[in-house]
Amino acid sequence: MGRVEGKVALVTGGASGIGAACAETLAREGAAVVITDVQDDKGRALAEAIVAAGGKARYYHHDVTSEEAWVVIIADVAAAFGRLDILVNNAGIGVSCPSITVMTLADFRRQQAVNVEGVFLGLKHGLAYMRKAGHGGSIINMSSVAGLKGTAILAAYSATKGAVRLLSKSVALECAAAKDGVRVNSVHPGIIETPIWLDIMNAREDGANAPPDLDALTSVSVPVGVKGFPQDIANGVLWLASDDSRYVTGSELVIDGGFTAG
Repeated sequence: MGRVEGKVALVTGGASGIGAACAETLAREGAAVVITDVQDDKGRALAEAIVAAGGKARYYHHDVTSEEAWVVIIADVAAAFGRLDILVNNAGIGVSCPSITVMTLADFRRQQAVNVEGVFLGLKHGLAYMRKAGHGGSIINMSSVAGLKGTAILAAYSATKGAVRLLSKSVALECAAAKDGVRVNSVHPGIIETPIWLDIMNAREDGANAPPDLDALTSVSVPVGVKGFPQDIANGVLWLASDDSRYVTGSELVIDGGFTAG
């Protein structure tokens, strides 16, 4: 316990799935956590639950594609805490399409805006404030195994996650050259049980066009034979956020049960 005691963390897309697990884990390990999302009810409920459990958390509505929103969020973090030690750029969406030839330009741009531009804006404004505060920090960008290998119906999604991977490495080198004490890494989840599968498979929560059976999918495609859970990713994020990973930057942490090993 206490692996990030006294640190301040900002987690985008933190109201559900992997983001929520990251927020809960960082708070449990001593960080004051700022949760941002567009799912306001879930975000507020999570922040309240963390506080009720003895942690420190607050929630903000946040469209990560808006630069103005980033300016406001970072200013609020600065005013409330005077520092930012951990930034988890987790917000993302998945848009599948049976063929790139029929994908609309609007869908392509929407996915790029959230998955790539949102990370860019987080890096731009989060890093600038980390440097100003002078405490160093850890920036963790959520990519995917789709950023390491192609998938036929997820070409555009893979493009965004591949971009996050190399954006992370490039900014890590910038920070290393600047000797600013900020580390930047990417995390690549495999098949994890999260709500994004409803989006990727154009599914609905009422069961129509239901998402794939992840247990069946992992039994044939993942070497360890089982799916992952948000906590598996949050454990990796905690390590990257903590001083235990002080010598790790520009790296990609793959958490996929061996999915990309072969």
